[in-house]
Amino acid sequence: MRRIPLDLVRHYREQGWWTSRTLGEMLAEGLAAAPDAPFRIHSAKRPWSGTVGEVEHSARRLAAGLRRRGVVAGDVIAFHLPNWVEAATTFWASALLGATVMPIVHFYGRKELTHILGTVQPKVFVTTDLLGAPDNCADLRARIPIVGVVGADFEDLLDPEPMTGVVPVDPERPALIAFTSGTTRAPKGVVHSHETLGYETRQLAAMYPTDRGSQLTAAPVGHFIGMVNAFLIPVLDRMPINLIDVWDPATVLRLMLSEGLTVGGGVPYHVTSLLDHPDYTPAHLPHLRYAGLGGAAVPVAVATRLAEAGITVYRSYGSTEHPSITGSHHTAPAAKRLYTDGDPLPGVEMRLAEDGEILSRGPDLCLGYTDSELTATVFDADGWYHTGDIGVVDEDGYLTITDRKSDIIIRGGENVSALEVEEALLGLAGVAEAVAVAVPDPRLGERTAAVLRMRPDHADPTLDDLRAHFASVGMAKQKWPEELHVVADFPRTASGKIQKFVVRRDLADARGEGVAVHP
Repeated sequence: MRRIPLDLVRHYREQGWWTSRTLGEMLAEGLAAAPDAPFRIHSAKRPWSGTVGEVEHSARRLAAGLRRRGVVAGDVIAFHLPNWVEAATTFWASALLGATVMPIVHFYGRKELTHILGTVQPKVFVTTDLLGAPDNCADLRARIPIVGVVGADFEDLLDPEPMTGVVPVDPERPALIAFTSGTTRAPKGVVHSHETLGYETRQLAAMYPTDRGSQLTAAPVGHFIGMVNAFLIPVLDRMPINLIDVWDPATVLRLMLSEGLTVGGGVPYHVTSLLDHPDYTPAHLPHLRYAGLGGAAVPVAVATRLAEAGITVYRSYGSTEHPSITGSHHTAPAAKRLYTDGDPLPGVEMRLAEDGEILSRGPDLCLGYTDSELTATVFDADGWYHTGDIGVVDEDGYLTITDRKSDIIIRGGENVSALEVEEALLGLAGVAEAVAVAVPDPRLGERTAAVLRMRPDHADPTLDDLRAHFASVGMAKQKWPEELHVVADFPRTASGKIQKFVVRRDLADARGEGVAVHP
């Protein structure tokens, strides 16, 4: 883990940003305060309806069962589940036990799971065989001491009598390991403490409008923001919990009217797909009063369109490493909310390096990575996180992201490593060189375009050929290229390196956009 300067530690504690309360203590207090709050899973495959208190009871039964099997504070409990009630049960049980919880995005396949489970080696792994995947990774499970499979033997892990109280743990210790794809070949494990995660939960909750209504969480709970919005913020605010496991605009629009649910934003696609659906009517607008956008590129045209539709748009900027760096409050002037990514949030410091790279530090900044070499590369001795993003700051201190140093594609809020995609492309027969770049997508913000130079003796592949190849290597579908371009050669530097920014610009010009996605 990184070394946090002692003056920052003292400052965060003096300000009350870091407290002695653990994640388990925070949850126990919130759960006890509103046990009758509704808890619903909206799912065609595994629906569930009950109360927060009923889920807490199951979580405490699971905690008792795991403790009897030897799980102690600090052990890692991983779950690889969609937005189902068993994910909440596992997350809350982990917190009550003082364990380190490790959510894994449910659509990650064998390739990602092999890396994640091999890197961390959890003591407990909760997963399912109900998603229709052809490979249930039985060999990976066999290496883990305690495994529970939803739909099979998960219930066997629960003791008849629930655990009482909360297992004490040092709040400086890891509470969460969140894997996120970045510029490396495999997902990177981001480690948060009880202090950093607790502050982020309180800070993010304070950003939300108090009249937002009963929100529907669609982001996967294996993802950082989905987990916080599903399992932490509603408990802190004593609010109902509503989750959906598959984003289907028609279903969401129906739930808005039949259940009185609201959608409060997310990545731009979550909002634009509702407006674009034929079932959308003016009656839905009161359930779309606010759109807090982040996690993906926010085109100005999208922000303007939503505002013209009567939706209050406000933007934010952060990452799994530093979740809430900047943000605009929903009451801020329209120009700031629509056209910038906000100003630094309470406790956060931000500055720009000479090349425009954004550096940040604050009480919600993570402890580091599971990879110590990566930690040493990204964090400096003064506690600054080097984001890899380029931005500009206006005269009022509001930030606008203009570019990325890190070569990632953000598709619907999920990071896709361009390098990982390129390596898979090079495994396709006849490919001499391959580039993966982001291109604009009106629904998802960005999608992946594959640009290939083929060997002279091979025919050009089709997009179906690419899909079959990516399926054969076991890569998650969200990472598959959705466009294919074949070129005779690439633009290059004097030393022969491919100029990816020129590739992006050329694709943008071909669309008539005139500017690069990431110039």
